[in-house]
Amino acid sequence: MVGFYRFFLVVVLGVFVSAADISLFDIFDISLAKQCEEHNTAVRKEWGELKRAERINYTNAVLCMQRQPQHLPREEYPGVQNRFDDFVATHINYTLNVHLSGLFLPWHRHFLWLWERALREECGYTGYLPYWNWPLWSENLKVSPLFDCSDSSLSGDGEYNSEEESISGGAVTIPRGSGGGCVRCGPFKDMKIHMGPFDRNIASFTELPAPGFDYNPRCFNRSLNNFVSSNYDNETIVDRLLAASNISDFQLVMDYWPARPGGVLGVHGGGHFSLGATLQDLFTSPQDPAFMLHHGMIDRLWSIWQAKDEDNRFAVNGTNRILNPPNATIVTLGMEMEFGVLDRSRSVGEVMDPTEDRYCYSYT
Repeated sequence: MVGFYRFFLVVVLGVFVSAADISLFDIFDISLAKQCEEHNTAVRKEWGELKRAERINYTNAVLCMQRQPQHLPREEYPGVQNRFDDFVATHINYTLNVHLSGLFLPWHRHFLWLWERALREECGYTGYLPYWNWPLWSENLKVSPLFDCSDSSLSGDGEYNSEEESISGGAVTIPRGSGGGCVRCGPFKDMKIHMGPFDRNIASFTELPAPGFDYNPRCFNRSLNNFVSSNYDNETIVDRLLAASNISDFQLVMDYWPARPGGVLGVHGGGHFSLGATLQDLFTSPQDPAFMLHHGMIDRLWSIWQAKDEDNRFAVNGTNRILNPPNATIVTLGMEMEFGVLDRSRSVGEVMDPTEDRYCYSYT
């Protein structure tokens, strides 16, 4: 397969310039340089397509990440207790750059790949990142193999919490879900989360707000919400997303920006608000194990949309700041994205093609 751009060539040539300038991340890049063909393309599957043993292999690897030591220094990141939390803290750190902005899609694509790589290299996972196909179960989340509380699920609903309230704002009131309390079933029963919660008023943030990376242990909670999933993550809206004629229209259905009607969720927000408070937190949402599969679906839809029209494969739109303020920098393919302790910086252009170089993956 002919690639779009050969970014690895720069890295490889760097070896002959100065070995002292090569980082471990660069060496890893060199080892991954390859021609992406059908025989070596990883296939990411919908959760229900996986065999029971494959699902358990995935959840066991996630639990393993929660037992592995963190890479971030505890004195600077007191809430980071394990390797799983390294990913949560990285997401917190860049939230104000990579949401409702031109970096949303490319940054999360690489973030997912880093997670997949960590599961395989550090925790014995033998598969590839699964995804949550929202429309399949949007009418009844509890019957989904993702959330049915079985030992091969991602756990299920939380205990009923009478204090959970509806969310009001703009044109729509989102009714409360069916749980709201601690998750007591499935692989992640009695799991603890360690950071957040953050305020929902993102429009007021110009820098990382409190509580930052503070340690705040509490139970992992969920509240399955069929109202949200059936209204904002159904097949009709997914079809509308894929029919977008340009990147701006694609973003409009994904997250309802740059023209965001008050109180209306895009498919991205729909997934987050389908599962309750843990996944709703814009900063700390990776604390819900469903986060990576939700964003796997987002990346899947983006990759399908990219492949439909070559002109759109490298289309970007927006700035590098949340809500795209007028003084923010316009995103280009050459803009560098940061990943903290997880990886070296990557240009937007490096991550635009999932069938190229280090990635070499597709979706069912």
